[in-house]
Amino acid sequence: MKKALVTGANKGIGFETARQLLQKGMHVYIGCRNLKNGENAVAKLKAEGLLHVEAIQLDVTSENSVKMAYEEISKKTDVLDVLINNAGINGGQQPYTALEATSEQFQAAFNTNVIGVARATKEFLPLLQKADQPRIVNVSTSVASLSLQSDPDWPAYHYAKYAVYAASKAALNMYTIHLAYELRESNFKVNAVCPGYTSTDFTFNNGGPVNIAAGRIIKYALIGQDSPTGKFFSEETNPETGEIHW
Repeated sequence: MKKALVTGANKGIGFETARQLLQKGMHVYIGCRNLKNGENAVAKLKAEGLLHVEAIQLDVTSENSVKMAYEEISKKTDVLDVLINNAGINGGQQPYTALEATSEQFQAAFNTNVIGVARATKEFLPLLQKADQPRIVNVSTSVASLSLQSDPDWPAYHYAKYAVYAASKAALNMYTIHLAYELRESNFKVNAVCPGYTSTDFTFNNGGPVNIAAGRIIKYALIGQDSPTGKFFSEETNPETGEIHW
């Protein structure tokens, strides 16, 4: 049975991603800052008959927490097939604009959305390297595309309120490019995926269905060996091929 770790998976898109991976026959570790919330999420999934799931205390902003999570998971398995870096924040209390956001908001967003991803990825790399076809998905957003965000004809061009979140995710995209390049001679597939504008508490319950968003993430977590790596996908933005410009 293949095994996956989804960070920030006790609610929202992360929770639905975990559910769909379980439905596909995988064993899923739900990473969550608050273990009680993770245990509640596990209980919900097990009530649906999805039994191969465990909650792991994991705060990507804490070096110690990530190391402890690795130690716990490594006691349970020698191999991790999929890492989905889903945990993320929008920058805290509004406003999120470039002119009004505080340095603390930028720091918090980068600490979770970029540094936290790099921290978790590096820690779990030894388990991923033992998989036959390891996959890493970094959950990004189309508003982090420099090409799209600088295009006056793009619908989100005027969404200046996303400056903090978008800047951190743009940095995540660059990290994804470099990670994919450094792993290019291996069986790894590393991609950035935008799940789309989705109705969760993250978006104040605005957007599309969470099951569709999670399905987009899972598609790239389970891609075959002849599939691309080091790419940026947003099927909401480009329904034909999925790939969008950085």
